[in-house]
Amino acid sequence: MKIEANMCAPTRPALPVRLLGDSLAVSAMGYGAMGMSEFYGPSDDAASTALLQEVADRGVTLIDTADLYGKGHNELLIGDWLRSGRTAGMAGQIKIATKCGIERSAGTPALRRINNTPAYIRRCCEASLVRLGIDRIDLYYIHRVDPDVDIEDTMGCLAELVKEGKIKHAGLCEVSAKTLERAHRVHPVAALQTEYSLWSRDVEQDILPATKALGIGFVAYSPLGRGFLSGRLTDTASLDKGDFRRANPRFQDENMAHNLGLLETVRAVAASHAAAPGQVALAWLLAQGKHIVPIPGTRRSAYLQENLGALTLALTAADLKLLDQAMAPEQVRGARYTAEGMKGLNA
Repeated sequence: MKIEANMCAPTRPALPVRLLGDSLAVSAMGYGAMGMSEFYGPSDDAASTALLQEVADRGVTLIDTADLYGKGHNELLIGDWLRSGRTAGMAGQIKIATKCGIERSAGTPALRRINNTPAYIRRCCEASLVRLGIDRIDLYYIHRVDPDVDIEDTMGCLAELVKEGKIKHAGLCEVSAKTLERAHRVHPVAALQTEYSLWSRDVEQDILPATKALGIGFVAYSPLGRGFLSGRLTDTASLDKGDFRRANPRFQDENMAHNLGLLETVRAVAASHAAAPGQVALAWLLAQGKHIVPIPGTRRSAYLQENLGALTLALTAADLKLLDQAMAPEQVRGARYTAEGMKGLNA
């Protein structure tokens, strides 16, 4: 579906731009749409569509989704928004990133199987194109790596999809530095998407340096620690019963109590800048490399505005050092996923 530009469309704010790979230019902060479909309690499609429009109107150009989210619902939601004509004046500016590679059990959605076979990737790509209502996906990720499929075969399939014009850029999620290097030799990887935040820093040892060396963009998901780093969540009692954080190890009683103590340093730095803790967390992340693009997700306009405010927050060298020390990896308690959720990470 080709959208014609509307010459009378209002001017959008110009956010800072960062490059993923050698040619995918996006706003320095993207938007993660996952929570509009599941994992964080119930949501409303009309409200989600209105927020998507605000995301775009505020100058965010990278919107991230996956076929996994809501079993296609998230892509359909974004597709309906794109088809509505409300983005007609933004032709070529909005970049859609989606993913494939995880099959969920029909009877037990929490159970999943990693599938990177070329036939499955092709089938998923075609289905995503239909749900999104677009002719080409700007950035197509493999969501998790299948240990039973050679990464060379996986990347070969993505290279064919690029050649056929069905995707423009290829990406990977949650892979090791060695896997990333092998994949990049087959076809350029524009971006690696992996969890990265003040309390999830394991990528700093090998993976982040590899992206810098290879010229690969780094898209940081859960940059606010699934809401923890915003400072607004102090326990899980208030969370919806369907919120997956209720079972996440880091949010369990003793771990949560310990981790809240670490957050006090973030609060202190925020107070010194008259900023919110979440803004400090995002500003710290943005300072870790010019090729890093965080994709915080929210369902509230006020939080969207707060997140974007991090783009103008300049932390000092002393601030960064203090945060590095207080939130060092060994200080954080609890795994970032349950055992089931850890499947395919850093493979």
